Order: sequence, then structure tokens, then C-alpha cells
Amino acid sequence: MRPTQRDGDETAAAAVRRPPVARGLSPVATVARMGNTATGSTVRAPFAPWDRRDLPGRFDVAETARRVGNYAWTEMKLFEALGGWVATVPELDVKMRFGTHCYHHAWHADLWRKRLPELREMKPERLTVPANEAMERFVGALTEPEAPELTIEKLVGVYRVLIPRFIAAYTYHRNNTSEITDAPTIRSINFILQDEYDDWRDGEMLLQSLITTPDHVRRAADHQQKLEAIMVEAGGITGSGSIGGGDDTTGNSEGDH
Repeated sequence: MRPTQRDGDETAAAAVRRPPVARGLSPVATVARMGNTATGSTVRAPFAPWDRRDLPGRFDVAETARRVGNYAWTEMKLFEALGGWVATVPELDVKMRFGTHCYHHAWHADLWRKRLPELREMKPERLTVPANEAMERFVGALTEPEAPELTIEKLVGVYRVLIPRFIAAYTYHRNNTSEITDAPTIRSINFILQDEYDDWRDGEMLLQSLITTPDHVRRAADHQQKLEAIMVEAGGITGSGSIGGGDDTTGNSEGDH
């Protein structure tokens, strides 16, 4: 039997009554349904089909603020340590790198302090603190080598212990926060990580140029072991859960940061 005009009209009406389900969207967008059964009109899905970002992140606003405050405190302490050593290290190439790197960390601390007021009226002075008492002790041990002949110890503390911890904590934060609601934090982390990687490479090359005897190897290993033990006790830059696990917060960050 050939289809009639009436059959075509009924088919079109049925299509209006059954709005298509959005496909290929992010988990948040899939809850939306295209179409309106009452009026037959269509509405745009929350996200375009090519946008694969997820709205929820791992951190709520309070957890983000806590971590950012810990970052700011530690970056500033590293700036102060490197700036203080510039005048005392005898090696010219180390002196020049310390001078360059210390301002990288001052800028990082400034980025984080400027981020804090945007986080729902969080007070920067209250949040710019160490993660815990062990982290304070770590910074004390990091800055303990003051004598001019202890350049290896200075370099080990910064470039084999602290900066690798920064890289790990920042990478974890970037990979677990919301790409939508926490985009400013991700942008800051991307800028900062580039500095951290570049500084780590400079520091490791300086160390390898200075470690030339078995005694140098022993000194580097002993100091690294001492600092790593304190850092493990601290749990990382932001305490337990710095790179997941521990006391890590698992709530979603669905509000605007």
C-alpha cells in the first residue's frame, strides 16, 4: 500500500512527540534532553557536542582555597631561601640561577595570593600558611645549610626534593579540578609548571656538574634522605592527600570559584 499524506503527517507528529536524546556529550550534558514535548520547540544542550569537559571537579571551594594557600606559603619560602643564598654561594653559575629562579617563585606566590580573594571572600592572610607543622620543619631543614661550601646541599634540597614535590602537587591539582568552574586555577598552574620544569632541569644540571667524587655523592644522598623523611611526614606540599589518597577531599566543586 502506498503511503498517504495522512501517514506522513502522523509520522512527523510522532517525531515531535519523541525528542532525541543528546548523544556524545559530557556526563553533565547527557542529562539534558533535546526538545520540548509540550510546544514541539527545541532547546540547546548545555554543552556543544564537541565539548567533552566535565563540570564536577574533585575539590570544593574550601579545599581549593586551602591548597592554594599552602602553595603560596611554600613558594614564598622558596623565594626567600634562594634570594638569601645568592649572596653566599661562591659558584657564579649557581648564583645566577638562584637569582633567576627566586623571582620565578616570588611570581608564583603572587599568582596564588591574587587567586585567593576570588574564592568567595577567603582571606589570603588566614589561608597563606604551611600545610602542617612538619612542612614548617621541612622548610627549616631546607634552609639550614648556610655555609658557602654547602652548595650541593642547597641544590639537593630545592631541585631534588622540593621542586619535584611542587610538580607532583600541581599536576595532581590540574588533573583533578573542574576544567569549567576552576579554569583560572588551571591557567595559573600551567604557567607555573613550565617554570618548575625549567628550574628543575637547571638545578639538576648544576648538581651533576658539582657532584664529582664519592664524598659528594654521599653528601647529596644523606641530605636528600633527611629532607625526604620530613616531607613524607608532612604528606607533601598540601599535607596528606597532596597527590591523592590520605585525607584527600573527594567532594565535587560545582560552584563558581
